[in-house]
Amino acid sequence: MSKLGIIAGNGSFPLLVAQAARRRQIEVIAVAHLNETDPALEPLCSRITWIKVGELERLIATFTAAGVTRAAMAGGISRARLKDSFAPDRRALAMLARVGKFSDDAVLRGVAGELEADGIEVIDPVYLLENALAEPGTMAGAPPSPAQLNDLKLAFSVTRALGPYDIGQAVAVRDGVVAAVEAVEGTDAAIRRAAALCGRGLVVVKAGKPGQDLRFDRPAIGPNTIELLAEVGAAVLGIEAGCTMILERQRTLELAEGQAVTVYGYGYAAA
Repeated sequence: MSKLGIIAGNGSFPLLVAQAARRRQIEVIAVAHLNETDPALEPLCSRITWIKVGELERLIATFTAAGVTRAAMAGGISRARLKDSFAPDRRALAMLARVGKFSDDAVLRGVAGELEADGIEVIDPVYLLENALAEPGTMAGAPPSPAQLNDLKLAFSVTRALGPYDIGQAVAVRDGVVAAVEAVEGTDAAIRRAAALCGRGLVVVKAGKPGQDLRFDRPAIGPNTIELLAEVGAAVLGIEAGCTMILERQRTLELAEGQAVTVYGYGYAAA
């Protein structure tokens, strides 16, 4: 049986990857993060090791001891909780010193480089999930109005402009006005801030950064995203076609349909 190492963060993505791997008769060895990873991952793995963020030596040693030669990063790490859970070891500190900055992309590339230096290939796990990526056009809800399409174009332009600075994966717009840009607070907090400022009817987008390494930093939405948008009265969710993952796809799109939230796959080439 082949093996897959999962470097698990928060959310449902690590569970979905582990379930998909098991269906393909792939043994799952996970390294999970305390106070981040859902404990429901544990029964899906043949072996699981719990670490704090930054325990790079333990992470690599776990995979090496288990004979893992391929690993995938699945799920995020909350920056807001790093003050309580960040415990970098000597190898992590040396890697961070070489990287020279603490942006998500730079750090994740650095971690991937450390794994690959020890013979562990870092792969994109999306191939395990069927029909996971957004396609162009309306996937749920009513087609966007001309005004909403203009707001989508503006929001995606903002994500493209700000992405190189490691901000702006989520942007909220209403009637041609940028209401919020996601920074360190995370997507949910940015959406709530936009709704507090501009009320109902927001157009929200979630997109990748230019040059983003999608092996370990792919934008994603899921049922929780739709529930939040419905709660604040957002009208449209734009996601990057061919790039953004829809976690629990059927449930997510059915929920959007039921809550009258439009989900729209946006293609830059067609914009």
